[in-house]
Amino acid sequence: MKLRITWFLIILLLGVSALAQNDSASNHLKEMQQMLSQFERNRLADSIRKALLAEQITLLEIGDVQKRDELTAEIRRIESQDSLRKARLLSRAQNLKENAATFPVFIDQDTLFHIYTKSGATGPAERAEGISQRLKKLLKDDFLIIDSLKILESDFTTDIIYKDLVIMGITDLDAMIFEQTRNQMAEAYLLTIKTSLAEARENKSLIKLLTRIGLVLLIIGGVWFLIRMILKIHTRLELFITSNKDKWLKSLSYKDYTFLSAEQELKLVYFVLKLIKWILIILAVYLVIPLIFSIFPFTRGWADTLLTLIWSPFKGILISVWKFIPNLFTIIVIVVVMRYFMRFVRYIFTEIEAEKLVISGFHADWAMPTFSIVKFLLYAFMFVLIFPYLPGSDSSIFRGVSVFIGVLFSLGSSSAIANIIAGIVLTYMRPFKIGDRIKLGEMTGIVIEKTLLVTRLRTIKHEEITIPNSSVLSGNTINYSANVKNDGLIIHTTVTIGYDVPWKEMHQALIDAALQTPEIQKQPQPFVLQTSLDDFYVSYQINAYVKNVNGLAGIYSGLHQNIQDICNQRNIEIMSPHYRALRDGNTSTIPADQLPAGYEPPSIRVTNK
Repeated sequence: MKLRITWFLIILLLGVSALAQNDSASNHLKEMQQMLSQFERNRLADSIRKALLAEQITLLEIGDVQKRDELTAEIRRIESQDSLRKARLLSRAQNLKENAATFPVFIDQDTLFHIYTKSGATGPAERAEGISQRLKKLLKDDFLIIDSLKILESDFTTDIIYKDLVIMGITDLDAMIFEQTRNQMAEAYLLTIKTSLAEARENKSLIKLLTRIGLVLLIIGGVWFLIRMILKIHTRLELFITSNKDKWLKSLSYKDYTFLSAEQELKLVYFVLKLIKWILIILAVYLVIPLIFSIFPFTRGWADTLLTLIWSPFKGILISVWKFIPNLFTIIVIVVVMRYFMRFVRYIFTEIEAEKLVISGFHADWAMPTFSIVKFLLYAFMFVLIFPYLPGSDSSIFRGVSVFIGVLFSLGSSSAIANIIAGIVLTYMRPFKIGDRIKLGEMTGIVIEKTLLVTRLRTIKHEEITIPNSSVLSGNTINYSANVKNDGLIIHTTVTIGYDVPWKEMHQALIDAALQTPEIQKQPQPFVLQTSLDDFYVSYQINAYVKNVNGLAGIYSGLHQNIQDICNQRNIEIMSPHYRALRDGNTSTIPADQLPAGYEPPSIRVTNK
């Protein structure tokens, strides 16, 4: 199952890579067409501007040399800009030619030229296919007059036509890729098409076809006769050896052990004769196939290509495998030994994690992270042992690629390595574990994942925050869950009350509000601290113990609600942080349903002496 998943991922990555390359080529082509359009617009604008400047020069008086020089310099500047734009566009066109996918145009399997770009809404593949189909249609026309193929100029393309049929259109981008004008390219393509059509028609003539068929039959007859002779000679040799086996073949033995009996030697001789027979037959076929394929135009070159494609990979693989077999056994032994050693190491660390094996000063939660580090080092050591036995490991190319990959890794992974080292350090520092509520800088949340590279938090808003371990290590960490199993976490909030409220009454009100809040522990009992005596009020800080650190937002909200309710019930006005009021008939800030019966707003008292 793992192997299937691995192959699926490899195929998926290759497909994504191919799609990415196709998208890149398509975007590059689109960008080139946009640049070409912009170039044409700029060239038109520059032509108009130069015409206006030239007209101004003709209207100048003979003595106005300075103005004439300025206008001439402006014309030269415009021409220089146009040359630079054209050079940049040609450079991009050459880059497109080198990197873009190309699509061939065929006549009878012969490639005439390649299409690099699209025309209008037609892509290069569709465009090449369309041109090939139209040429095929011309070739089938019995009344084709090759000289009727012409070039027709239009505003945006140069077309090659036959009567009313447009064979193909050549765009500015086509010509720019080959650093030619549209007309020059059209002339070259027209000559190629005419020549190929003439050769194709000649090759399809009846006399030519009959001659080629006769040659093929003659060659096949000769090969058939040769194979018959090989088979006949093979049969006669077998009969001749069989009749003389008693005289020629003796058992090959040493003392009481027989290496080869006479029958086994006879079978070996038969095998060698059969092998020679098939080698000769294959050699004859190998020599005759290119000869037959070279007779017909559309099959020329197939034989060598086909046999090379089939035989060369097999030959290279067989030779490489044969040479690699001794090293393969060495690699297998190293892998097997390391695998069982790895199992033993894993068993040790599993026992430590389960606290069955206790090592002084080594915490149980260090076991598996330490095992991961040890496993990595063991695998690295195994690779060092295996490396000299890998195919091509002693070649300069292999070493160069290895060095190149190492340099890329070292240059491109500096931040990743810093995060990995920070992750290892954090593992042994043990500032937090998964499930703890912590604060890293300005971010507070529950630890949901710890890796060698990053630490992930989930906030109370269910936001997932990913923090690089290097940032965690370099910053301050507050762990709210570290001491929850003991007395709990102390939460606190501050309220400011005027000096007219007795502090003992305020202390009791805050403690009662805390005790009425769910999740706040009754023991140890909440307590109040007076943190400051300010100009207009006293700052009271209520402190309480909680066990549920993951619900702090709700606990704080409930505590604040209870503080408001208790203060309102006890006629305590919260003037926090600054509150000024002139009692000129306005009611108290305490809600109406909390005021005593018959309450009336106080009036303003004025004393005149």
